[in-house]
Amino acid sequence: MIDPSYRKVRAVTAGEIVIRPVSGKAGRAEFVDLGRAFARAEPHSVPQLRSEQLELIDPDRNPFFGHARVALFIAYRGETAVGRISAHIDELALELPREQGMGPGTGLFGYFDAKDEQVAHALLAQAEAWNRAQGMDRLLGPISLSIWEEPGLLVKGQDHSPTMLMGHHPAHYREWIETAGYSAAKSLLTYELDITQEFPPLIRRIIQSGERNARISVRPVDKTNWDADLAIVLAILNNAWSDNWGFVPFTDREIAYAAKKMKPIVHEELNMIAEVDGEPVAFMLTFPDMNAVLKRIGGRLLPFGWLKMLRWLKKPTGADMRVPLMGVRRELQNSRMASQLAFMMIERIRRSATENFGSVRGEIGWILDDNKGMLAIADAIDSRINREYVVFEKAIAGR
Repeated sequence: MIDPSYRKVRAVTAGEIVIRPVSGKAGRAEFVDLGRAFARAEPHSVPQLRSEQLELIDPDRNPFFGHARVALFIAYRGETAVGRISAHIDELALELPREQGMGPGTGLFGYFDAKDEQVAHALLAQAEAWNRAQGMDRLLGPISLSIWEEPGLLVKGQDHSPTMLMGHHPAHYREWIETAGYSAAKSLLTYELDITQEFPPLIRRIIQSGERNARISVRPVDKTNWDADLAIVLAILNNAWSDNWGFVPFTDREIAYAAKKMKPIVHEELNMIAEVDGEPVAFMLTFPDMNAVLKRIGGRLLPFGWLKMLRWLKKPTGADMRVPLMGVRRELQNSRMASQLAFMMIERIRRSATENFGSVRGEIGWILDDNKGMLAIADAIDSRINREYVVFEKAIAGR
């Protein structure tokens, strides 16, 4: 929800900078368009669909607002907008243990863009002040808005474009955040690999052993039964990730929202559910990289971008493939079977991507920098780190 005090926040000045809260449809549009202008200045940034960006910050459309307090701010010099930031609190995150990354007293900032260091510091100070007024004593970010949307600041990999659902930021943002008193709380890594190459012999033997095991089956998702299969996936996700840093469970509304959003980009043969003794215990989701077509249409559906988008969605030939989510139920984690199931699903998807779509490159992530199991799997299939994102933190109490 929009916090009740949100519309009462007065403009705050910092030298020649004035920071004003965003309100209403027109304000949200200005907020989004300002972010798009910053993105256009970055050589490898990918223009996203404006309608989707507007939806993510609309409290009537994004179910995240059902368990969050959110304020959006724009910084001005004179009449020129020179930066933006969100300050927000995820009520579900407050219920989690502090040692798990979020927890009581933890506020968030996101959608961070700034013209220069002075603007950056003014915006961060505004996010701190807002969160402090809400009773928070610690700030994490950037997380825009949910941990499941775009977490972290890009600190490695500015020399190439991101895949879908990943942010892209200029290198100097890191220094500006750190000079405002923030330190790294957690790193998130993405890995890339050439999927035309078979996996090392040891991994192939592990996969073959699993394929001979009558207890194990790996099947593609069924789009004719999409809601049920997505419910299985998200139930495993909520179980598998529940001890992970930064984890916040999906609500029923968010599950329904995700089902609607994901269905158009789901190709059954690229998304797997693994079962042991007939019970679903693991999944792996893979999406063709929509950023490729967004580049071609400049992030615009009109006048003819929609036609290119529909054609691409039907058959994304040659697309890079991204694995944004996978999970294995907790009772199997750290077991030989967990890695075996992961390798089996990756191999099924690798074959489908190369044979049916002519794909060459895959990307896995993000992966927490202390997730030893997933890091070992990524290393075992000869992938390499291509992008690193950092979530920063700062104590904000007592000011």
